[in-house]
Amino acid sequence: MPSVISTTSGYRRLFALPGTRAFTTGNLLARLPMGMFGVSAVVMIAGSRGSYALAGAVTATGLAATALAGPWVARLVDRHGQARVAVPATLASVLGSLALLLCVRYGAPDWTLFAAYAGTAATPNIGGLSRARWAHLLRDDPGALHTANSFEQAADELCFMLGPVLASFLTGTFFPEAGTLAGAALLLAGMLLFTAQRATEPPPRARSQARSPLRSPGIPPLLACFTATGAVFGSMEVVTIAYAGAQGHRTAAGAVLALQAAGSCAAGLLYGALKPTGVRLGHCLAGMAVLMTLPWAAAGLTGSLWVLAGALLVAGMATAPTMVTAMTLVQRRTPADRLNEGMSLMVTGLLAGIACGSAAGGWAADHLSPTTAYAVPAAAAALALGVASLTRADGRRAPRRGATSHNEPAPGNADAAPRRIPA
Repeated sequence: MPSVISTTSGYRRLFALPGTRAFTTGNLLARLPMGMFGVSAVVMIAGSRGSYALAGAVTATGLAATALAGPWVARLVDRHGQARVAVPATLASVLGSLALLLCVRYGAPDWTLFAAYAGTAATPNIGGLSRARWAHLLRDDPGALHTANSFEQAADELCFMLGPVLASFLTGTFFPEAGTLAGAALLLAGMLLFTAQRATEPPPRARSQARSPLRSPGIPPLLACFTATGAVFGSMEVVTIAYAGAQGHRTAAGAVLALQAAGSCAAGLLYGALKPTGVRLGHCLAGMAVLMTLPWAAAGLTGSLWVLAGALLVAGMATAPTMVTAMTLVQRRTPADRLNEGMSLMVTGLLAGIACGSAAGGWAADHLSPTTAYAVPAAAAALALGVASLTRADGRRAPRRGATSHNEPAPGNADAAPRRIPA
């Protein structure tokens, strides 16, 4: 096991690069609201209209709109640059959040809530913007890029762990609209700080004849893996809330889920520092498929919410390595002038998977039992592994009969792929 000093040295080298601390600070400020908006909208709408069904439908509409608009916004970013596109897109998103707030506050018809929240779909893929900067800065250093991608995944987990907690505190302590208002302010301030760091911004790429990321070799299987992985996340969240409610501890569901995110965050940071060799996406997905059975076993065998919390902490440790390895493959297989679009497509797959997983987990919790419903995230993880195995999503190709394959990634590079992103 490496020492603390050796574990953190890779991250210190990352942030010794000029401008990286400033753009990371802005990106984290802008990313934190991503974990706030959903909870804030539900509390705000349900408190005003007395309907969780309406609140859920509104947030689902925003999720679907984001999935559709995300790749289009990312394509504009690739073509015109981050600052020129991300700032006006963020302003449009902030206006959508404020419009939702005003519609709720002043009792506007229900349809206006859907229209207003759909406006937030213009929000850029904030994590993707940051990963694109690292890919540009570290294009000649795959090891450092692996560490940077691990940090970004840990930052995702941290923001989605702290965001709901902050939103709940603001809406409960001040007024129902406080979470949405604070989230909009943080998003705009963070994006302005992030895009002000022009020295680290990747140069815009003129429109070329490069094929769509969806037509790049190896991307469709990865998209399928991301969708199945999203189903793990969506179903686990709904099932855990249902299980905690059945145990009479619904208010503890957020803290229990935060432990899953904490496990992923810690594993992501460690994974980035260790730079494991010979690790493929299939290995990570196999680990996730095994660990996602732990919550099911804990709920079924013990019936204890606290044992379940420990199982979720351990199960979460499989998430970050899987996402880091998969996203690195995406970066290396996507045409350089459509990098943001390629990463945004993966986010679209995740969102679609989360929506499907939430629906499946909710159905199982209602019609079977919350304990049995933990089979849904375990099945989704197994599905992701099956897709990767059948499609060779990690880049392996079956060798010809009587021959050995010459298409395997280099054994010393955990995320090696057929080509590297050019400058």
